[in-house]
Amino acid sequence: MEPGSMVSAVRSNRVLIGEEVRPAVVVIKDGKIHQILSDGDFPVDVACEVLDVGDSVVMPGIVDCHVHVNEPGRTSWEGFWTATRAAAAGGVTTIVDMPLNSIPPTTTLDNFREKLQEAMGKCFVDTAFWGGVIPGNQLELQPMIQAGVAGFKCFLIHSGVEEFPHVTDCDLHIAMKQLQGTGSVLLFHAERDVQQTAAENGDPSHYSAFLQSRPDVMEVEAIRSVTQLCLQYQVRCHIVHLSSAKPLKLIQEARQAGAPLTVETTHHYLSLCAENIPAGATQFKCCPPIRGSINQEQLWSALKAGQIDMVVSDHSPCTPDLKKLESGDFTQAWGGISSLQFGLPLFWSSASKRGFRLSDVVRLLSWKTAQLCRLDNQKGSLAPGYDADLVIWDPEREFEIKEANVHHKNKLTPYLGVKLQGVVCATIVRGRLVYKEGSFCPEPLGKHLLIPQRRNQAQL
Repeated sequence: MEPGSMVSAVRSNRVLIGEEVRPAVVVIKDGKIHQILSDGDFPVDVACEVLDVGDSVVMPGIVDCHVHVNEPGRTSWEGFWTATRAAAAGGVTTIVDMPLNSIPPTTTLDNFREKLQEAMGKCFVDTAFWGGVIPGNQLELQPMIQAGVAGFKCFLIHSGVEEFPHVTDCDLHIAMKQLQGTGSVLLFHAERDVQQTAAENGDPSHYSAFLQSRPDVMEVEAIRSVTQLCLQYQVRCHIVHLSSAKPLKLIQEARQAGAPLTVETTHHYLSLCAENIPAGATQFKCCPPIRGSINQEQLWSALKAGQIDMVVSDHSPCTPDLKKLESGDFTQAWGGISSLQFGLPLFWSSASKRGFRLSDVVRLLSWKTAQLCRLDNQKGSLAPGYDADLVIWDPEREFEIKEANVHHKNKLTPYLGVKLQGVVCATIVRGRLVYKEGSFCPEPLGKHLLIPQRRNQAQL
């Protein structure tokens, strides 16, 4: 069966249904999961396109709700064509695009429409869109909700790009009043400038100097503010890319007090640690920073305990020159890590050694991420009525990340040369085979996901 084909059924000895892995046939009709049959119940003589994948695991496609596509405006960094092809190669069937670093950013209704126009005919997987909250754009928020954004993102510290300024407390109170009763969600880049205790000196090519310049307390103080706002306004709030385990207690206390608050971490905080970052290796730079191994184990424990809700890529690529590899200067390099294509094997390579099961992978990488963007009525679950978005993969098989098999526009990533466990064999989006064994469907088949407004929803 060639990429681009419509698949009527997928047969496997290992289909993940709820918590259980068992032989089954997933029957697809009109792009939706029609029914899930045990192998013996599936009529042999049915004239339909059955994709028999043997012992490969079949489970819901990954929903990556934190991706910087950067189109329009910074297409030399990435773009919808390359980002969504890389997603398909990684078993990601839905991405949600961040409001920056595109030019213009998705901070007005007109800018949102421009982005939708740019993305038209370029997406190999389904794509939803976040809006942005910046100073002074409060009257754009409700029109953007009505137009179908999944929610909004703001920064509590400089974003790294001039066209997406960070918000003050006053801006946040104004925005929260606009979002009350809409069912929408506000995402926070949760770092705050604090009085630096560590002097910002030392060799800028040493990772430890960069790490000292972004201490845990920056996340703690930002998250303290977020929890107060969330409790006050009862608007859904979400912490993006948590890197420090120190604020977890604040998050737990706020939830127990009734705050509709969720939190994500990323593959790089779970897979990489500060002690192993060589001098000058600026491909490891991101904000908030990759922290030490003790902190990393605390993140894994929080994930297991349900204190962290989901894991995402925070795919934030740039052109190689912006990483300042010649000087190796962490203070000058662009902060962002490319990993959209490799989220599933990155997570599984570490998680499987820590007692996580395949059902945990679906919960953390598909279901909870779909829920955040209010896509959980169609994405993130292998059940009748849901979109037939499937990843077919071999969790036992190992591979090495090499430039030749990276489908991002820019190949620089801290994972080059790393051996991982879990090979994606095929990806199906709404019943269409979009990727198979290194080949893609000839034309983009993804669609834009505009989120219908659900009023008066503060619940998670």
